[in-house]
Amino acid sequence: MGEGEYKDVQGFCKSATLDEVKALNYVLTPGRYIGLPDDEDDFNFPERFNFLKAELEKQIAEEAEINKKILKSLSRLEIG
Repeated sequence: MGEGEYKDVQGFCKSATLDEVKALNYVLTPGRYIGLPDDEDDFNFPERFNFLKAELEKQIAEEAEINKKILKSLSRLEIG
């Protein structure tokens, strides 16, 4: 592609026609036009989901420990 030439890139940019914009009720949200990148096809949903679920469970457990420490520290305060 030479200098000054434009090309639509799936998931990144698109030159939409006025008819396309009109068909989408003049909503200019980019996602309605550009779509998802082509490399998203290789996405392994079950693997990614299980990884994120394990991370969330770990963070929830850490949160519980931190909350216990906070409550213990607060119980030591004598304000009166």
